[in-house]
Amino acid sequence: MFDTMTLTKVVGGVCGAFLIYLLGSWVGESLYHVGGSHGEETASYVIEVADNGGGGEEQTVDFATLMASADAGQGEKVFGKCRACHKVDGTNATGPHLDGVVGRNIDSVDGFSYSGALEQVGEVWTPENLFHFLENPKGAAPGTAMSFAGLKKPEDRVNLIAYLDSLGG
Repeated sequence: MFDTMTLTKVVGGVCGAFLIYLLGSWVGESLYHVGGSHGEETASYVIEVADNGGGGEEQTVDFATLMASADAGQGEKVFGKCRACHKVDGTNATGPHLDGVVGRNIDSVDGFSYSGALEQVGEVWTPENLFHFLENPKGAAPGTAMSFAGLKKPEDRVNLIAYLDSLGG
């Protein structure tokens, strides 16, 4: 059934198909190549945008201005990201309870074992300390056990702080 001629035809067919594939790939690259000559890259389509004079720099907004526009209702929605580890009913979970956190001493919840890294943030959870900590917890307090990546939007952070402040203690 399998003789030398059949095996030769199969190998020849596979090699021929591979050769046609390589030739087609080379022709396609030649026809539709968008790069410049000698390997330099060129854009095939350029989108022009107006210059806003910012020079690509991020605009910084004053913390007090941000806090003045904070919305505790929106902060309650943002708290959904914290709910997996923190409670606001006075009981601890994976993390300490957060009711009354604004103005509370850092590392001061009874019955919760802290890592000791939060002491780098300051002595009291002021709105400013919370604002910077919530942006990047691991960056603000290297060695903290908190695995949360942080809240990148300043509006989310101030809204969350306003919500936590509204809970009192």
